[in-house]
Amino acid sequence: MLKAGRSVLCSALTLAFATTLALTATPAAAQQKKKLAFIVNASSDFWKLAEAGVKKAQAELPKYELQFRYPAQGTAALQNALMDDLVAAGTSAIMISSVDPKTSVDAFNRIAKQVPLFTTDSDAPTSNRIAYLGSSNTLAGEQAGEVAIKALPKGAKCMGFVGFLGADNAKERIAGFRKAVAGKGIELVDVRGDDVDFAKARSNVDDVLAAKPEINCMVGFYSYNPPKIYEALKAANKVGKITVIAFDEDPITLGAVKDGSFAGTVVQQPYEWGYQGMKLMAAYLEGDKSKIPADKLIIVPTKVIDKSNVDAFSANLKATLGK
Repeated sequence: MLKAGRSVLCSALTLAFATTLALTATPAAAQQKKKLAFIVNASSDFWKLAEAGVKKAQAELPKYELQFRYPAQGTAALQNALMDDLVAAGTSAIMISSVDPKTSVDAFNRIAKQVPLFTTDSDAPTSNRIAYLGSSNTLAGEQAGEVAIKALPKGAKCMGFVGFLGADNAKERIAGFRKAVAGKGIELVDVRGDDVDFAKARSNVDDVLAAKPEINCMVGFYSYNPPKIYEALKAANKVGKITVIAFDEDPITLGAVKDGSFAGTVVQQPYEWGYQGMKLMAAYLEGDKSKIPADKLIIVPTKVIDKSNVDAFSANLKATLGK
């Protein structure tokens, strides 16, 4: 009986030890996963594609924990605070679309001293980021200008609308557009910023319609600007009377391209930013720096969508998002 009692006791102790080991091993295993973060510049449906790309990358990177983060508001201060929080929580590398690169250089450099920092969508080239992965916004602006030239052979006076006037992606798109239309009789009279305030984005268009009847062309440089342009034109009964050149693939934008209300839209590949961005950071952390080019720019091409290819593009988009 004594021997049996000792056997039962030993079995109980062994079970207790195994249970304790199992309980302590799970958090330890979780801690071994390096965390990678993708930070966007504001809450917008545009980023759903990038989020889908990150999700695909997660399935291929089981040793990593991938995070997709929106700042509480689209401000540089909140973006920078979010990066600080992520680093403090043990994040190993960060990719970010900068709201305001010029005022964020010091903050970016502080983060870059602690973890590898990459940019996407809107670059911060004067910071110590490792590389930029995203569109050439200058070339995208030029493509938008080419759409305008084709749609407006007799020239036009255009008004532009954008979120952050100070962001590099906005400035480069605007500069590219102006370069393309130079000497073609098309003038980009001005660009109105809205700081990703959707109500202001709409009111900016309403104000132009009321105060500047000479404007016969509008350019929406951020993804939500073309839908707000469409809303305002519809309310003013001017859909089809003002030529619109768009950016990105909002459903309203694609619908307007399909029915001829918009001349065309320049689309990016945010899905690839999310997917390739996570794979790039994981490779970098594992010591593979071969994917970083000498100029530190990894350009994902943009494409013009017009009436001729909008159906095929829309079908592919739905398949990518699993709709």
